[in-house]
Amino acid sequence: MPEEVQKVLTFEIERDGNTAVVKCQGRLVAGTTEEFQRKVKLLLPETKVVVVDLAELAYVDSTGLGTLVRLYASARQQGCEFKLLHLGKQLRNVLKMTNLLSVFGETEDHGINIA
Repeated sequence: MPEEVQKVLTFEIERDGNTAVVKCQGRLVAGTTEEFQRKVKLLLPETKVVVVDLAELAYVDSTGLGTLVRLYASARQQGCEFKLLHLGKQLRNVLKMTNLLSVFGETEDHGINIA
């Protein structure tokens, strides 16, 4: 049972004008990505910037990484910026290994302040 608890992903969405901030907590892994992807994708047509705050995310597997890449691609197709905030060491390493770190970049580098 403790393994199942560790696999839980929770997230909340905060809107501020044309920006949506998605605060994630837990693990973005196989079996937890479907609702996250669906709800974030619904934000794309009605926002200019989607910021995914990963400060409380413990782990991302290949399915979670694929979800972030698909959301990034969908956002670009709809003219929406898609940024990751507070990359943890594990995700930063995965993004470096897959040459995706420069694609996602952190929002602090782009002048977006999240209060």
